[in-house]
Amino acid sequence: MNTIYLDNAATSFPKPDAVADAMVRYLREVGAPLNRSVYQNAQEAELVTLSLREGLKRFFHFPEKATHVILTPGNTYGLNFLIKGLLHPGDHVIVSAMEHNAVMRPLLQLSQVSFDRLPADSDGFVDPGDIRKLVRQNTKLILMAHGSNVCGSVQNASAIGSIAAQYGIPFALDGAQTAGHFPLDFEGLQLSALSVPGHKGLLGPSGIGALLMTEELAQRLTPLVAGGTGSASDSELLPAYLPDRFESGTLNLPGIYGWEAAMGFVYARGVDALRAHEIQLTGRFIEGLRDIQSVRLCGPTSLENRVGVLSLDFLRQDNAAVAYELEQRFGILTRCGLHCAPAAHRSLGTFPKGTVRFSLGYANTEADVDAALAAIRALA
Repeated sequence: MNTIYLDNAATSFPKPDAVADAMVRYLREVGAPLNRSVYQNAQEAELVTLSLREGLKRFFHFPEKATHVILTPGNTYGLNFLIKGLLHPGDHVIVSAMEHNAVMRPLLQLSQVSFDRLPADSDGFVDPGDIRKLVRQNTKLILMAHGSNVCGSVQNASAIGSIAAQYGIPFALDGAQTAGHFPLDFEGLQLSALSVPGHKGLLGPSGIGALLMTEELAQRLTPLVAGGTGSASDSELLPAYLPDRFESGTLNLPGIYGWEAAMGFVYARGVDALRAHEIQLTGRFIEGLRDIQSVRLCGPTSLENRVGVLSLDFLRQDNAAVAYELEQRFGILTRCGLHCAPAAHRSLGTFPKGTVRFSLGYANTEADVDAALAAIRALA
């Protein structure tokens, strides 16, 4: 039985062929680390890494130097670097009620840091104006999930950025579900930091991400990891300059090669074209659900401020059983449960049952959507 992959919110699949090709080439033909040597292969690795940083800088309209594109082991690490490196006892943070555990768990580890959640409506949207009610004198960060990994709602980051700027509070965005799916303009949104994974909408491999941050924020951030950087080796202190200050140890070079190739693919397609394809499929999916009884779409029906993440609640059945049947009988691969975002499910009214999540990607087709809808009809 052929399978239909509809779990792109977890990780994009299939990857462009160039991704695996680049990773294999590094492992078989290059093999050199960064910052440690000056022979030809090492110089090539440096240039590919610089190309990735420059590509991310252009893609996100990042106004700082490419040195301020910090490569991380993934989005969760980038968010931890930000949260734990910036905040101190007595500080206060504003988050949304739609956050992933990649934000909430590190925050809750900081027992002397307080936070308020911006409430979300039943479609997963917050009202940016509510931020004004939550700002305190000790508010040091506003941190939001740009797009929901549960229902696909995309927050009005522009309005949030404007309010944050008025109060002089750094505004950071978790771009896990929007990077590569939705236009993201670092400067236009008045961001101080943006954390993204390589393996989702940007079509790269797992185990790599990036944290883009302004010079002002970088000066306030304490590095969480210290060690060898291959630079300033005469000192036992971390270098003061970026990216070395935040990139101790040996970076994921196979991942860098793969992600750099993936960014070439994303650039060639263009984020607007990728989004148009995804939204066309999302509209087809939502329209097809209208005549199916006993199934509730959780989240927005409008296509304007959303990505292709669709959560369904099968009202008369166990959602986990439905997800199992989707795979076993129809070859449709989804994700069931609470998606590491319990507060989001509370906002949507689906806690603790969870939902069956269908998430679309660049490689999906109308035939995939139609097959999923036929399976949902049969099971509902």
